[in-house]
Amino acid sequence: MLTIGCHLSSAKGYLAMGKEAVKIDANTFQFFTRNPRGTRAKAMNPEDVKRYLEFAKDHGISRILAHAPYTLNGCSADEHLRELAAETMRDDLERLEYTPGNCYNFHPGSHVGQGAEMGIGYIADMLNQVLTPELHTTVLLETMSGKGSEVGREFEELREILDRVERSDQMGVCLDTCHVWDGGYDIAGDLDGVLNRFDRVIGLSRLKAIHLNDSQNPLGAHKDRHAKIGEGFIGFEALKRVVSHPALKDLPFYLETPNELDGYAREIAMMREGL
Repeated sequence: MLTIGCHLSSAKGYLAMGKEAVKIDANTFQFFTRNPRGTRAKAMNPEDVKRYLEFAKDHGISRILAHAPYTLNGCSADEHLRELAAETMRDDLERLEYTPGNCYNFHPGSHVGQGAEMGIGYIADMLNQVLTPELHTTVLLETMSGKGSEVGREFEELREILDRVERSDQMGVCLDTCHVWDGGYDIAGDLDGVLNRFDRVIGLSRLKAIHLNDSQNPLGAHKDRHAKIGEGFIGFEALKRVVSHPALKDLPFYLETPNELDGYAREIAMMREGL
């Protein structure tokens, strides 16, 4: 069965997210670990987590994905901001031990003029500070669209980060369909070619999750503007091929389209139809 969900607000806690997921016929979901535009995080509620885990087991919810705040930039030119990124990630991973065995996704960051090579080095340094043998969460690098000075538009940049991380067995990749399209990878016209390149450069065994989004922009625009499924330049048929591709069909998919819950419910039904 297709594992698919959407991004939900964590404001009311894990159990509330689980109930919202079931309401829209999702069997997974994504959430921000804290304010996406800041650093503040709510205190953990162990009782809420316990009730959620029981609910998730009863309703077949699996492989949830935590998303780091957008403000986390491990390759900033500002040393203080790099330290803050490491502290935020370390705290997030400690909190995720309440729900072990899932994934934590983050945007690699922006090198802000220092150059991709310097940015890659800083990102790997942060991960080497944060990852420890005691953690039970897989950390995912997200593919990026390449706007501004983002690190991670090319698969080769992600591979270089992975190669520099000492505990790379705790690492993986989240492929965002809008981002790779905006980054220049033609998943609509040559999905097999894109996946073959990913496999050669990174390895499909590293691919742990997919953000399923259409794009408001044409191929290679480097702008990162998500669109509803079927309302963008990638198109419904191409995204349907993504979820049904033999190399991808067993992965969890997470919608980040500009929707409310009813819109997500429609898109989940669209993606499941005929599978």
